[in-house]
Amino acid sequence: MTEKHLVLIGKIAGSMNLCKDSVIAPAQQVCSYQDVLDHLNLTRGNDVFTSTRPVLDHTHPTMVHLDVYLYAILAVTWNNERIWWDPSQFCGISRVSVPKEMLWIPDLLIYEMIEKDDGPHSPYLYVSHDGIVLIEDEMKVVSTCKMDVHKFPFDTQRCNITFSSAIHIVTDIQLIPFSNSSRVTQASREVMQTQGEWEFLDMTVSRGKLILDREWDQISYTITMARRPLLHVINFLLPILFFLCLDLASFLISDQRGEKLGFKVTVLLAISVLLLILNDILPSMSNRTPLIATYCIVIFSFMLLSLLETILVTHLMERDSVHQETGIDRAPAYDCDNKPDHTPCHTSDSEEVICSEQGESRLLLLILGDLRAVERTLALFASGRREGKPGYWTRVARHLNATFFTIYLISVMLFISFMCKEWLN
Repeated sequence: MTEKHLVLIGKIAGSMNLCKDSVIAPAQQVCSYQDVLDHLNLTRGNDVFTSTRPVLDHTHPTMVHLDVYLYAILAVTWNNERIWWDPSQFCGISRVSVPKEMLWIPDLLIYEMIEKDDGPHSPYLYVSHDGIVLIEDEMKVVSTCKMDVHKFPFDTQRCNITFSSAIHIVTDIQLIPFSNSSRVTQASREVMQTQGEWEFLDMTVSRGKLILDREWDQISYTITMARRPLLHVINFLLPILFFLCLDLASFLISDQRGEKLGFKVTVLLAISVLLLILNDILPSMSNRTPLIATYCIVIFSFMLLSLLETILVTHLMERDSVHQETGIDRAPAYDCDNKPDHTPCHTSDSEEVICSEQGESRLLLLILGDLRAVERTLALFASGRREGKPGYWTRVARHLNATFFTIYLISVMLFISFMCKEWLN
């Protein structure tokens, strides 16, 4: 009897408490992210979510959305058909973060990548209530790029980053760009802080297919960058142009002095040093000869021709000076007392015979000197008929120098104009 009353009282009290709670204030629901994972049965050891592609029907392709910003911010989203829940049953929780090892992730690769990515990766991904999975990573991409340095340092380069699945063909995974080209370009400019030698221009997105024995879907991001030429212009192009101006100014130096030849040789050696520097700047592989190499070689050839012309002019002037040194030299007059020819020879009677013999010898020497002078005059006359008046080779050298300078200056101006047009076109 006592136990029955106790039980009855307990039941009545319990009923009264329930009634009191329902009337005064409803119980507040408390939820956690773990409740969502328990509802989904999502654990590290559950192979259902990791071993196969997350579709309920194997004929359904998984749509993978890609979003790439320059400096390698990669966002990938796809739909997991095995995951869904009602946010109203879990206090409005519509998205949870889980470790990457707990879910299937698309096997995306970059065709142009040549080094392993060692950038910072997030160990988590987001899962939405409707099955959308989002993963965001920062990747360090070191890729190959086919460069055209024909217009170096005024060149523009275009590099591709192509994403595709490693084993899933187009019927399994279809890659779709999440953002268009203009949006990707604008976002990339916002995240870039420094650009260094290169200036980012734009990024374009395009879809394609890789067809071998099977067909793979792929997305290509084409990045366009322009080189900043100021540093190379100041350190390389202008010094070569200054050396060329010095070579032109060397025509004002007298050809009869040896400084002109030494000056030209020094300038030519300076150009040779700059050519060695150019060999270190330019890439070793290129489809066409860079314009800067043509620029250096042609200017080097101009200065070499100028040096050869200076050597020729110097030789001609030296030849004319040799002819002037071998001019007419008259023979000196001889007398017995080393006096002028008109001075009489004062001797005694005993020395009259000796003085007479000396006078005859002096007369013979004078006649011999006159004969030599006539011979040299005839030789110069014959040479003059072939070469003109004395100073012939000097005049030829001066005319040659003036003509070469005119042609040289016109050729240099035309070449510089052509190079500027090709570089800036």
